Parts: sequence; structure tokens; C-alpha cells
Amino acid sequence: MATIAFIGLGNMGGPMAANLVKAGHKVVAFDLVEASRNQAKADGAGIAESAVGAVKGADVVVTMLPAGKHVLGVWNEVIPVMIKGALIIDSSTIDVESARAAHALAARHGVLSVDAPVSGGTGGAKGATLTFMCGGEENAFAAAKPVLEKMGKKIVHCGGSGAGQAAKICNNMILGISMIAVSEAFALGEKLGLSHQALFDVASTSSGQCWSLTTYCPVPGPVPTSPANNDYKPGFASALMVKDLTLAQDAAKAAGAATPLGKHAQEIYQSFDAAGQGGVDFSGIIKHVRGLAGKA
Repeated sequence: MATIAFIGLGNMGGPMAANLVKAGHKVVAFDLVEASRNQAKADGAGIAESAVGAVKGADVVVTMLPAGKHVLGVWNEVIPVMIKGALIIDSSTIDVESARAAHALAARHGVLSVDAPVSGGTGGAKGATLTFMCGGEENAFAAAKPVLEKMGKKIVHCGGSGAGQAAKICNNMILGISMIAVSEAFALGEKLGLSHQALFDVASTSSGQCWSLTTYCPVPGPVPTSPANNDYKPGFASALMVKDLTLAQDAAKAAGAATPLGKHAQEIYQSFDAAGQGGVDFSGIIKHVRGLAGKA
């Protein structure tokens, strides 16, 4: 089994690292937050005193960090001390340009690299059922796939450097837009006297069917595992949806693409976040949608 360094042990990274331990890998982890380090230790990982200390002697390095500046900062620290020919995987969700810059840095030092953002939320991280969207050279992807398969159930090679981030941004723009659409439909149904279950039973088997409805239904009842049944405690927080929709808008502007619904979804989630709801699951946007009725 490989020796894997894991840097970034938050709500997603912590369970991902734990699954690598369960798979029999030697995992040496680091995070700036003491509580995260303690949890990783309890899960069976070794704990390093620094990011650089974690990667020394590692066959594979995985980073899971908040933004592009953090990824580039850590990669600039650790890549120079990595073994030549070793592999570094970034599973953060960051901008495409930062991902490409990270790949270029790795290449200059003879290190294989993959950008591999994820979909599936904290439940997928804990259950090792994540989807990984990967960008990088074929040989790097081939090296990364066996590691990623211990943390996810679907591993997709999307193309060259930054392609994983591009796929993640596009996917989450669809997700943000579709959740607002489903929420608007339920809010309208409520006004028209439809029960939640009746609307779900029709739309889930008709042309309105989508993941935001059938897996993450924003009202309690029809899908018992959705956050709506747990007071919208996040699997995927609204603040993170704002981040991803903003990344999509930045990418659209840079590429010269028109995404009017993506822009409007960003604005709606920004308003929800500004109202103090950033820590609420993104499906909680239905509460904001209901509140718009009095402002129309």
C-alpha cells in the first residue's frame, strides 16, 4: 500500500483521509486546526507538524483546501521536497487558472499532478461514494485512479490540466440553478394548495425530474434523507454554493460565455448568504424563495 500525505482535514478532507486509512494505506496528515488533527489521529492517521513534514517520503499527496491561493501556497511549499515522480492530487474546488498554475509548478519539479474536485458532499466523503472530476495527463490520472477509488465510486477523466475544475464549476452551476427551480415549484405548489408529496410524486416521474428534486428535495417528507428533514443542516452549505457559482461566473467572463441563469442563481444565493444563512444547506434556499413572494 502507498504512503499518502493528506493536507486539509476539514468536513470533506477528514473523512476522505479516514477512508484511505481504512483501505490500508499509511496516511500522514496535517491541518492548521488542532481539532481536525485530533480527529484524523483518532481515525488512524499519523500527524505531521507541518505540511512539508507530511509529504516527506510520500508516494502520493492529497490536498483539500478552501481556495486557489491556499492550494498554490501549499503546493509551493511541498512540491520541492516531494520525491521525483511522486503524485500530487488536489481535490479542492478552485478556479481553473489556479489549477493550471499548480499543474505547471508540479511539472517543473518532475511531479505528477491531477486536479480532482469532488461532488457528493459530506455524506459522500464519509461513505466513500464521491464523484471525482479529474484533470491532468493520462499517466497522472492512471496513477491517481486507484487512490481516488478508495474515496469515491465514480472517477472521471475530464481532460488536461484544469479540466476537473471546469467540470466541477459547470456541474455546480447546474445544481444551483436547478435547486432554485425546484424550490420555486414547491413554493408555487404551496400557494396553489398542492401537497408536497403530490407534487413530488408527479415531478419525480415526469419531465421535471432532476437530482435536486429526487435526491435532495428541499421540503421535508418526500425524500427522508434530504437535509430538509434535519432543519437544513448542511451536507453542502449555501456559502459554498455562493463560492462555486462565483467561480462559474468568473470562468464565464474569462471565457466569453453567456450564463444568465447562472448569474441570477449567484445573486439569489448571495442574498441568502448576506441574510446570515451561509451555514444552512443550499437546499434551504426554498426559505428565501418563499420570502420573495411578499417583495414581488
